[in-house]
Amino acid sequence: MSRKILIFVFLLCISLCINPKPAAAAENPLAVANNKMGIHILSELELPQAAQLVNSNGGDWGYVIVPIQSVDKDLIKWQKFMDDCKRYRVIPIIRIATEGDYFNTAVWREPNPADIIDFANFLDSLEWPTKNRYVIIFNEVNRGDEWGGSANPKEYAELLSFSVSVFKSMNSDFFIISAGMDNAAPEEGTKYTNQYNYLRRMNQAVPGIFNQIDGISSHSYPNPGFSQPPNPRSMMGVGSFAHERALIRTMSNKDLPVFITETGWSAEVVNDDKRAQYYAQAFQTVWSDPGIVTVMPFLLQAGAGPFQKFTFITADGNKTKQYQTLFSIPKVKGIPSYPTTRVLSAKTSRTSDIRDFSEYQRETRSFSVSTVLQDVFEYLINSKAPSF
Repeated sequence: MSRKILIFVFLLCISLCINPKPAAAAENPLAVANNKMGIHILSELELPQAAQLVNSNGGDWGYVIVPIQSVDKDLIKWQKFMDDCKRYRVIPIIRIATEGDYFNTAVWREPNPADIIDFANFLDSLEWPTKNRYVIIFNEVNRGDEWGGSANPKEYAELLSFSVSVFKSMNSDFFIISAGMDNAAPEEGTKYTNQYNYLRRMNQAVPGIFNQIDGISSHSYPNPGFSQPPNPRSMMGVGSFAHERALIRTMSNKDLPVFITETGWSAEVVNDDKRAQYYAQAFQTVWSDPGIVTVMPFLLQAGAGPFQKFTFITADGNKTKQYQTLFSIPKVKGIPSYPTTRVLSAKTSRTSDIRDFSEYQRETRSFSVSTVLQDVFEYLINSKAPSF
């Protein structure tokens, strides 16, 4: 057995001893009034503008998705984001991410069990605006460049299962969502894996993996070329979520809710009028599916970055026609459940402020679990003991 597997098993055993809780306490977001309008943002600073869009025209408690990298666990920054979500009445979805590989900046570093424990510990230290704490476990893992250079459904399935155990042991309100896939990825060794084959191999590696999670993320782009009209039958189009869901149903006994966390037409190949028309058509037809929790186009603001072809607000602040289309779509006033009130421990003398209690949690659990595990992990990595 390799040292990597030994470390994985060690961390799994420790994490399961942290504070085991029932695995199915998160609530079904489709059981209440739900505003499915959402938008993808890259920075927490975009939240006010995102709220204006997702809660427009009668809406309330729309969704935003934002990535958090492993090097960006700034408690003050992200608690302010959560507080602002409550203020603007927006439901946050957090997608955890690593960072560019130190030795190969063309790929994202492959995550490990220590990343999961640290993310769970950090995100549990935050006060969330809603009962459900939505977390997506990484991104487009069927692409090698998103997984350390080599797509590996077995490793991802094992880490996803581990993530469910760790996050739920921290707080059973965590709502764990599997990674959205690249729906146009071909079958090309470990560089790319077709998303449907990837899902099958996940279940082969960890039978019943889709019974463990709470929801599935879909990147239902209009492929090929980010340019196709809405077509529910296409397995790589805006209706690809339905084909993913149908496959997953054959491998589980749950009817998992769908989160379309990326989608959009490219301005390089589809003009503004047509893009606006396609969005209106998709929301009226294929995305009206009652199993969809939210549709979150990519993305609100690209700035001067490489994603300008998808942006809803241009670098000079102009709102595109596709923005105006989404803004004008009639929306629902969502009614999410609020967080369960914490019962403060008698061990802390500062019981008047929930934020102080969070500090108490970090001073105790963070030291006793995350810090100790980090030390042990580094010791095992750096030790000269041979692999078995």
